[in-house]
Amino acid sequence: MLKPDWLRVKAPQRERIGAVADLLVDLKLNTVCQEASCPNIGECFAGGTATFLIMGPGCTRACPYCDIDFDKSVRALDASEPQRLGEAVRRLALSHVVITSVNRDDLDDGGASQFVACVEQVRQHSPFTTIELLIPDFCGNWQALAQVMAAAPDVLNHNIETVPRLYRSVRPQGIYTRSLELLRLVREQWPRTYSKSGLMVGLGETDAEVLEVMADLRQHCVDIVTIGQYLSPGPKHLQVARFVTPEQFDQYRHHGEDELGFLQVVSSPLTRSSYHAGEVQRLMRQHPR
Repeated sequence: MLKPDWLRVKAPQRERIGAVADLLVDLKLNTVCQEASCPNIGECFAGGTATFLIMGPGCTRACPYCDIDFDKSVRALDASEPQRLGEAVRRLALSHVVITSVNRDDLDDGGASQFVACVEQVRQHSPFTTIELLIPDFCGNWQALAQVMAAAPDVLNHNIETVPRLYRSVRPQGIYTRSLELLRLVREQWPRTYSKSGLMVGLGETDAEVLEVMADLRQHCVDIVTIGQYLSPGPKHLQVARFVTPEQFDQYRHHGEDELGFLQVVSSPLTRSSYHAGEVQRLMRQHPR
């Protein structure tokens, strides 16, 4: 299936992204931009930002839509990673940082302690940077969630990813209701934190199913939603079932903001979980908690 014109992105120029790429090599840090083959890597790196991927690069889950390598081996955490991440935030002078991780189901706390250590180091190195954490479901370990939330991130993101009907084929180790429960707990128990979730379209869902997921997220008091086009990383991954038009993405956004009442719906073909994530600072000023 050929990509439509609205999904064609110019290849990034090395001189524009080189500074960020070189810094990541120097500090031995992973980014989801690189590991998950994000189409926005050129724009983000050229703008001096990146989404950090901790505890990787291997993931203990093998979701068929994702380009991150599968690694089910038991691996010790890198105790120096949080300090190096904090140093990267300082060098890049980031006003907002997104920190995500691979799934680490081999760890008792799913890696919650590493998230906390990264938050602490970012605040030590760059105290005015707002922090967004994009976390896994911790296999329903809500003590691990509480450990992360005790670090008081400004934004807590957990992606719902797809519609319930497609979970078995798209996110086989995930549970739709478990992810909703995580998001509900965040808002109920830590109401000052802004909650966020995202989903991919183009995997075989209908527009009606997308609207149902959006309604579920709003019923669980999620503040921000991102919706983007799924793009298959390769022949061994799930293939694209449809290309959603820019006009339909606009309809998702209008429905979410005007009818459901989300603070923000970022919806476009190239939208990803952390695309233009720094815009949350404007929302925080407009809707302080």
